[in-house]
Amino acid sequence: MTDDSETARSAPGTGAAERAVAAVWRIEAAKIVATLTGVVGDFGLAEDLAQEALVDALHQWPVDGVPRNGAAWLTAVAKRRAIDGWRRRERLDDRMAVIAHDLEREQAEAADAPPWDPDAVDDDVLRLIFISCHPVLSREAQVALTLRVVGGLSSEEIARAFLVPTATVQQRIVRAKKTLAAAHVPFEMPPREEHAARLGSILGVLYLIFNEGHAASSGRDWMRPELSLEAIRLTRVLAALMPRERDVHSLLALMELTAARFPSRVDAQGDPVLLADQDRRRWERSRIARGRAALATADALGSGRGPYGLQAAIAECHAVAASVDDTDWDRIVLLYEALGRIAPSPVVELNRAAAVAMATGPASALAIIDRLSASGALAGYHLLPATRAELLRRLGREEEARGEFAVAAALAGNDRERALLEAKAATPSAH
Repeated sequence: MTDDSETARSAPGTGAAERAVAAVWRIEAAKIVATLTGVVGDFGLAEDLAQEALVDALHQWPVDGVPRNGAAWLTAVAKRRAIDGWRRRERLDDRMAVIAHDLEREQAEAADAPPWDPDAVDDDVLRLIFISCHPVLSREAQVALTLRVVGGLSSEEIARAFLVPTATVQQRIVRAKKTLAAAHVPFEMPPREEHAARLGSILGVLYLIFNEGHAASSGRDWMRPELSLEAIRLTRVLAALMPRERDVHSLLALMELTAARFPSRVDAQGDPVLLADQDRRRWERSRIARGRAALATADALGSGRGPYGLQAAIAECHAVAASVDDTDWDRIVLLYEALGRIAPSPVVELNRAAAVAMATGPASALAIIDRLSASGALAGYHLLPATRAELLRRLGREEEARGEFAVAAALAGNDRERALLEAKAATPSAH
């Protein structure tokens, strides 16, 4: 009979070891890179060291076995590589000696330590999130860096999610690290007066990632749920790190309540299933419960609901309704009106029009849509003619409706959505 440490270190074979490496990295990437950044004082170098440690793990774990504490193993190897690099550059100084001493102590402690708790969070991870979404970076770079370093996704996974070449993602990450280095971005929290603006950027990145998974902007699949689920995971981490921030809990609520409908949003062939046709029995009640709890947490923090909170409240109205007809459309209209006042945008107005159509009928909603069309604010946005087409069809203006569906189909970037709109343009209403 072997003890636990021998069992944990038994050689698992190449395939199992690769899966173990991937699992450890996915869960612990943020902690590992954050720890290394605190040690070496350079975000880009820390990420490079972590990647080199991953390569070492892929070679050693199939032979030596998976360590009991894989995250500590990767961190220790990366630190050792940092020391070797300094030594090669003849920079052996007191700092390196301290790190070497700490490394020996950590390795001794790690031998008997339990695996890292994936739910445990610390200030270093929060600093890492703020760095990944630093305002000196473009939004594309912020997204790539957040998914790579905080989320633990590979360049290939990010490229596949956003339908861009892997080389493009790699270039964005390299450029982002160079930009952070050139700007001398320190590994520390921004000044308190910058927190609100910087947090807004972080939430914007997470929401963008979620939305791309919820309704893919291009490609063959209408949804990429794994991307949305990663955004939820990262937002949950952020909520644990910043428990007093209303907007973080509000965004988490919005994501959970929206993701609850994912199982019913596509059929067996992967084609879109619109809200009115979804089987609500397949909605995930556990997500609805978590989303409502997060919204209650946000409300309890006071200061009223912000844009994410209002959107979460709209999602809650859908989540608790037994059917489309039972939905409290009047309340949804009021929530959209409030959202339009604090965060006005033509997309909010478009969504309000859709809610007005359900609350008071298509004629009043069409007037809103026509004003939007005349303004040119949503020129080229396929959901504007698609919504107008639905309203025209409900009003019995069939030929106009089919023409609008054709316009929407021509503008749609997603293959599945385009096919749905083309089918509506070709098929007269059954009513």
